[in-house]
Amino acid sequence: MGETLILTGTQAAALAAKLCRVQVIAAYPITPQSKIPEVLSEYVERGELEAEFVRVESEHTAMGVCISASIVGARVFTATASNGLAYMHEQLHWAAGARLPIVMPVANRGLGAPWTILNDMQDTIAQRDTGWLQFYCMNNQEVLDMVILAYKVAEQLMIPTMVCFDGFRLSHTVMPVSVPGREAIDAYLPAYKCPYTLSPENPVNINPVVLTDPLPGPDGELCPSYMGFRHRLQGSFENALSVIAEAGGAFGDSFGRSYGDPLYRYRADDADILFVTMGSLASEASETADLLREEGIRAGVVGLRVFRPFPSEALSKALAGKRGIAVVEKAISYGYEGALATELKAALYCCDGHRPTVFNYITGLGGKDVKPTDLLQAARELLQGIETGAAQKHPTWIGAGI
Repeated sequence: MGETLILTGTQAAALAAKLCRVQVIAAYPITPQSKIPEVLSEYVERGELEAEFVRVESEHTAMGVCISASIVGARVFTATASNGLAYMHEQLHWAAGARLPIVMPVANRGLGAPWTILNDMQDTIAQRDTGWLQFYCMNNQEVLDMVILAYKVAEQLMIPTMVCFDGFRLSHTVMPVSVPGREAIDAYLPAYKCPYTLSPENPVNINPVVLTDPLPGPDGELCPSYMGFRHRLQGSFENALSVIAEAGGAFGDSFGRSYGDPLYRYRADDADILFVTMGSLASEASETADLLREEGIRAGVVGLRVFRPFPSEALSKALAGKRGIAVVEKAISYGYEGALATELKAALYCCDGHRPTVFNYITGLGGKDVKPTDLLQAARELLQGIETGAAQKHPTWIGAGI
């Protein structure tokens, strides 16, 4: 039987790992995710989770432990944030290239320097091209659910997955979380079965140096070149949204909360203008949409649950026929604009007919508080741009100060 608990985001992530019966945990603390390994260590110590709990000296080593354990067929888990994620950068590429279904929650936190322990999404957005799936959570219920869903998807696609949620705003905030029962979880997510077997009787080279052209293996069959491996990984990403939709729909059948749609939608169908965002900002945007509706302005929200692979088709359909889009994000691609805005515009480029006016807003960096009333500023500027036909030359920063 399931139950409802009051949990922080970090507690929800740790509980999800326990429910998924992870077998190897690489533990290294960094604010604001440190509570995740703390809770997992208690589960292991009390005998509630049968897993190897490996205390490491750095985030780079944490990912090395995950890679090694995953290669031999274990279901593995680690968590990180901010500069810890940046320190893993080399190993992130390795995990993806080796096609290892590692799941890693990331409690989003601003990158130094200057130092901050507070929230933005610069850390994970900066890693979007490392070959990892990226899921983003709006609340603590989604933190728990997305970790479970991530294992289901990662182990089908053999692609590592980040489950991203806002540091402090979710990691340290308590919310009611519906927790599925053990039998239901085991039915949805059976034990991991590695698609290959490693043994001393059959020694193999793992990820050797490859050349620019395919070469025959010991059996005489051609093996992919380096570019061939990259092509295969891209192909799996191109098929990933259908796998996510199927697994997310099955999640709904099992637990009553469906994630078949890669987008969160709020009052979006009849909206003239939409806020497009990710993570907990979707909550503030939803409140802002309600305030605008009271003024007679038909506003709605689309929040991306999945950023990699980018849900371009679903997003372009959701935006079809809208007058304007306010893309609100907690990250900046220096020298241009927010990455979400850039990729949204690329998705719209292939659409026939009317394209909405798109304005980009950068806010919340380093934990700067974002209120629904702050987003009213973005909506009014967007509406003025629609009426005058003025283009936005650079993203507007909300709350940057001096």
